[in-house]
Amino acid sequence: MSTLDEANRREYYRIDDVIALEISPLSAPDADSGKVLQDASPLFNLLSELHLSEFESQHLLRQISERDRALSSYLKTLNKRVDLLSQIVAQTVLGKIGELQPVKLSESGIEFHYPNAYPPGSHLSVKLVLMPQALGLLLRARVVECQAQEDRYQFVTEFESLTETQRQLLARYILQKQAQARRLARELDEPTTE
Repeated sequence: MSTLDEANRREYYRIDDVIALEISPLSAPDADSGKVLQDASPLFNLLSELHLSEFESQHLLRQISERDRALSSYLKTLNKRVDLLSQIVAQTVLGKIGELQPVKLSESGIEFHYPNAYPPGSHLSVKLVLMPQALGLLLRARVVECQAQEDRYQFVTEFESLTETQRQLLARYILQKQAQARRLARELDEPTTE
């Protein structure tokens, strides 16, 4: 694949978004560990687990749907209730993480502004709350670039040691955001008929 094709592919899977973001440096053992990171906040860990378990059980819901439509409808209703509860937890977590901020997000990394500098090669813990789905992820990242810009620093980071579930959740979120943007663009382009 040519470099131009790779650049276009990266752009396609990259979105501009507004999310809650918290960054902290990782110690050498935590950076090298293959274990899933855990946050000090039980609420954030709960939010993450809610989405991971929902994602991991989707294939079971599809199988049940093929066999028993009534049970499937009931489980989907329960799932909506759990989603609403996760949004409540996310609102609580958002107050502790900080203000929403603009980022560029892809499956492979995140670009953002932050008040503290970390040199390229540093390892970070990146806590994300993606809205409106209230998806909480705690990921490892390596700093690729850090450039001073007025009173903040612009970072380009690359995710490291993502689990397959984390990668798929990120990919699904990005695809949903892109589909939402395309729908909105189509609605704005369509002439109104009255």
